[in-house]
Amino acid sequence: QVQLVESGGGLVQPGGSLRVSCAASGFTFSRHYMGWFRQAPGKEREFVAAISASGGSTSLADSVKGRFTISRDTAKNTVYLQMNSLKPEDTAVYYCARRRPYGSFWNAQGGYDYWGQGTQVTVSS
Repeated sequence: QVQLVESGGGLVQPGGSLRVSCAASGFTFSRHYMGWFRQAPGKEREFVAAISASGGSTSLADSVKGRFTISRDTAKNTVYLQMNSLKPEDTAVYYCARRRPYGSFWNAQGGYDYWGQGTQVTVSS
């Protein structure tokens, strides 16, 4: 069965860096686009980043562009989100998701069919 497990979250100071990981299993990882979403307290879940099946193309939300990088390792069936220059407003639960075979826009939540349990990232001094 499809399983997505996030890890690497934690407490970090403003301006710091953190890398969260998503370990995938139960499907052919290399055939799917993957995405990262986040949900802050009191807010709706929002798109953060996505990466193509080959890893050759990525998409980032304007709010994180220039600070975050999404990547994937086919051998490890893992997708990463490298977060630099973190801000308090980046505080949220970060979720990994698998895009549907016939997905729509990269940032459309409805285009993803499986989700991980999330990992908490807190940016505070």
